[in-house]
Amino acid sequence: MDQKISTNGKEQKTDDYILLKDDENPDLGLYDKPLPCFGCGIGWFSLLLGFVFPLMWYYATILYFCNYYQKDPRERAGLAASAIAALICTIAMLIAIAVIII
Repeated sequence: MDQKISTNGKEQKTDDYILLKDDENPDLGLYDKPLPCFGCGIGWFSLLLGFVFPLMWYYATILYFCNYYQKDPRERAGLAASAIAALICTIAMLIAIAVIII
C-alpha cells in the first residue's frame, strides 16, 4: 500500500511530523533567526554604543539611508533612532562651536 505524506495539516495524521509552511505567506519563517549584535539589531546597538562613541550614530545613519533595513525590516526602527540621535548630536555640536567662537 503506497501512502503519500501530505503537507496539509488538516489531512495529516496526528502522530506524524509535517513541515510547517504557509502557502499564503512564504516569508513566515524568515524572521525566526535572531538579530545580530546580541539580538537587539545593529540600529539599537549603535544607538546605545553611540553615547560612548558618537561615530556609531553616523554609521547607523549611513546604513539607514542606504536602505540596509530592506534585508530585515526589524532593523528599521533602531536605524531611524540612531539617525535622529546623529541629527541631535550634530545640532548640539554646531551650537557648541557657535557659542565658543562667538
